[in-house]
Amino acid sequence: MIRTEQRDSITRVILDRPERRNAITRPMIDGLNTQIGEALSDRGCRGVVITGASGHFSAGRDLSGSTQATDLPGYLERDDAWTNIFKQLAGASKPTVAVVEGYAVAGGFTLAMACDFVLAHQQAKFGALEMRNQFPAAINTPLLGKIASPRIGLELAMTGSIFSAERLYSAGLINHLAESTTALTALADDFTSHLAGLDPDAVVMTKELHRAATTMPLNNSLDMGKLANALLAASGRIGEAEARYSKK
Repeated sequence: MIRTEQRDSITRVILDRPERRNAITRPMIDGLNTQIGEALSDRGCRGVVITGASGHFSAGRDLSGSTQATDLPGYLERDDAWTNIFKQLAGASKPTVAVVEGYAVAGGFTLAMACDFVLAHQQAKFGALEMRNQFPAAINTPLLGKIASPRIGLELAMTGSIFSAERLYSAGLINHLAESTTALTALADDFTSHLAGLDPDAVVMTKELHRAATTMPLNNSLDMGKLANALLAASGRIGEAEARYSKK
């Protein structure tokens, strides 16, 4: 099941199926789509945390129900729902944070990597395990191609290996590591509290500019930055900042 908690303007979306290491069923896919969508459209929400219950993030999609689709339209409809989770996260105007303990593998690895930030226990394990079953990690591979260096991204996607949190941290795919569950909880609380305290309009503009920088030629994204500065000046934001600093 998928459950949510509200804490200090942050929505926590929790994968809660501990008997299967939070393996994701079709109803859970629908729940993720709904809960992430509602959080991102909620004006009072300043950020979204995705995490797992009972010491694991997620063992990935539960393939035991995959036979429910029997024809191409059925398979496309099933995977459209799965892919839409990542489209929502990719286009999110609010910051998204994965908090990872235990295993984040296969689709669970994809879900963690799709978030803006990843906070992880030092003993957490990650991996695109689909290759062990003789099929590619078809959603995670293009995602890794965007966020990892080409050689690292291809290794993660192709080998089917388990990778340590330390390895992913050194590759720039994890933001912060924690030595214990207690430390991870404190880290997540501090990190998300800081995000919640940021100006929401500035957060939206930063995310849009950062997204542009990863998809546009540099000159075009610099032009977006120039227009953003002009908009901020015209709105009075820059003048207000100058006045504050002059009083210090």
